Amino acid sequence: MSATAAQQRKELNDRRHQVDFDTYDVTVDELLRRVEKGRIDVAPAYQRKFRWLQPRQSALVESIFLGIPVPPLFMATNAEAGQANSWEVVDGLQRITTLVHFAGSELAKRKIGMEDSPLHLTGLEKLKTFEGATFESLPGDLQSLFEDRPLKVVVLNDKSNVRVRFDLFERINTGGITLTHQEVRECVFRGPFIDLLEELASRDHFNSVIRLSESSQQDGTREEFVLRFFAYLENYQNFEHAVKDFLDDFTIAARDKPDTLKRTRVFDRTFKFLEQCFPDGIRTRKGLTPVNLFEGIAVGAALALKEKPRLAAPENLDWINSAELKANAGGGANTRNRVRGRIEYCRDKFLEH
Repeated sequence: MSATAAQQRKELNDRRHQVDFDTYDVTVDELLRRVEKGRIDVAPAYQRKFRWLQPRQSALVESIFLGIPVPPLFMATNAEAGQANSWEVVDGLQRITTLVHFAGSELAKRKIGMEDSPLHLTGLEKLKTFEGATFESLPGDLQSLFEDRPLKVVVLNDKSNVRVRFDLFERINTGGITLTHQEVRECVFRGPFIDLLEELASRDHFNSVIRLSESSQQDGTREEFVLRFFAYLENYQNFEHAVKDFLDDFTIAARDKPDTLKRTRVFDRTFKFLEQCFPDGIRTRKGLTPVNLFEGIAVGAALALKEKPRLAAPENLDWINSAELKANAGGGANTRNRVRGRIEYCRDKFLEH
């Protein structure tokens, strides 16, 4: 049955009330000072990505000098304690980076991980006499002109529901960088739990168990494998169907209750055990670790170890190629029954030993 106009209006009003924005005109100089003081925060997930090339950076600088409107910078208030005046970049990383590259102090450059030489303007279409110039080489009045130019900044403040912040980050993150779902989580939900995922993803015993493609080495896939381990271990019986929403909801809950020591103990015990079971890693004929198979084996092992802490590594692991496990871990496997099936099948097989 289709919704009534009244229902549509109510839904729209309810959703709008979850979002709270502030809009500012901020000078280039103020933006640079905020970066220098750590009050504009570039997330680690962004820092893995490449910057614009010199001609595109130069084109932005030229537009600012000429007073040509540029798209607004989109920020979110950092909701962490003691960070009320700090902004996280949502959309505008390349523009912020360009401003720092051209006119930022050495401290501002270090804040965003920039170590290269100052930007030399190149490929300019209008300001031909500026070709090859750096900010320091310009006369003082032109430096001041650039620093005094205002840019529009839209800030999603911390009154907004955290899930709304996440959804908007995904929708508005269009600044020439494509982030994976996990990289977006790293940007929006920063805190002890996200730090824990990054720390555990670097553990040797974890990396000896999983095998990822070269393209997945630096895009948050490792961290998402760790997230999946905890999410399914602690909540697989409540899984519905949408993996992304399941992981998002778990991350939001864990953000408020990270339990880092407890989770670290469980993680290390499980993956040291799995390192003994799979010295060549969990892999298929293609040499990679399928995520559904990983979920079944890793969570199944953790559940088995919880029941039998002194469990020894089984000598025979032929069951990982069984038809039953393949049916629960293959295509179309993200249903409640199949998630439960692959996890509990692996648990039971570990316990049979």
